[in-house]
Amino acid sequence: MEPFPRAPGMAGAMPLRRLARGRATWDVYLEAEPHPDIGAIRGRLHFLCDDRHHVSTWIFLEWTEKEVVDRARRFTTGELTAFLDALTA
Repeated sequence: MEPFPRAPGMAGAMPLRRLARGRATWDVYLEAEPHPDIGAIRGRLHFLCDDRHHVSTWIFLEWTEKEVVDRARRFTTGELTAFLDALTA
């Protein structure tokens, strides 16, 4: 996985995991940034496969970026696949 994907708005996203879905391979990235209003860190997931890009809403909200990363890393492959399925339905 590329450390910095070429999709717009993802310069600071970190690689999280790779998902195989049939013949497609999806690279999953975590984007984290300060929440503009409350002084916490928010995070969302990006799913990239070739020229396809799907992004979740801001689903994480923690006091530190480390906490956001730790929570995202706890997602199982099945849970990430469920997110991807919901985004592509």
